[in-house]
Amino acid sequence: MNTVILEQTLNGIQFGLMLFLLAAGLTLVFGIMDLVNLSHGSLYMIGAYLIATFTQALDSFWLGMLLGIGVTACVGVLLEMTILRQLYKRDHLSQVLGTFAIILIANESVRILWGPQPLTFNPPASLAGPVELFPGFEYPAYRLAIMAVGALVAAALYVLISKTRIGMKVRAGAADREMAEAMGAKVSWMFSGLFACGAALCALAGGMLGPLLAVQVGMGESILILAFVVVVIGGIGSVRGAFVGSLLVGMIDTLGRAVIPSLFSGFGPEVASSVAPALAAILIYLLMAAILFWKPKGLFPVGA
Repeated sequence: MNTVILEQTLNGIQFGLMLFLLAAGLTLVFGIMDLVNLSHGSLYMIGAYLIATFTQALDSFWLGMLLGIGVTACVGVLLEMTILRQLYKRDHLSQVLGTFAIILIANESVRILWGPQPLTFNPPASLAGPVELFPGFEYPAYRLAIMAVGALVAAALYVLISKTRIGMKVRAGAADREMAEAMGAKVSWMFSGLFACGAALCALAGGMLGPLLAVQVGMGESILILAFVVVVIGGIGSVRGAFVGSLLVGMIDTLGRAVIPSLFSGFGPEVASSVAPALAAILIYLLMAAILFWKPKGLFPVGA
């Protein structure tokens, strides 16, 4: 049992770090642009499809990853410049409807281009096997690589946001957009750059999770909901909050799905297979409700 808990804890950290890649871009877009962007999950799906396609065509996971991330970043900039800029001055309801329409368009476009069947691709051969972390406990090398990539990206974002001039402008925009504009920040370029960065992070998450999950139409919707939960928990516009919130959500989601069914095993297999997963899913929203009751603006609100 201890081994199972340890394995699921590592799985939760791995899932949380990948969730952070989506939530970081989403929270900056929401915090600085005041844009409710439901199409963020579609960039995750498009990135996963592009990386799977390039990987299969070139027979190289890392080259496919680089090309897929680059093309997805360009798609994100094109989307921001052509469609989303028209929504900045609109109310949140208009933004929700507009970006929901983008989800439908993206899903059908992917279905037309790649077909309805899921795509699969393998991780690098060098990361295909397990690694013995200590005697008697092995863990997949690829999942460890995912955690390493997520941690490196989180550290790079921390340095970028906290220690550089670009980060200073981003933090200023998140705290007071109007004042940042008055001080001469080139908001249009900042917005396009944020979208490119957010789209690239989405593609990175999609590409890293692709060998573990099915790359399929609509894959961005379910993880988008979790990303919004992370943004609310951490505080809108806060990258640090997105990091902490992602780890909390990843751990609770993974451990809940692993532990709760065993707690209900005494009530019979039907209850364990139906009720327990529902309760595990509810835990995330109970966590969000508890945190909002304690800190209504999230754990690390910008400007606090």
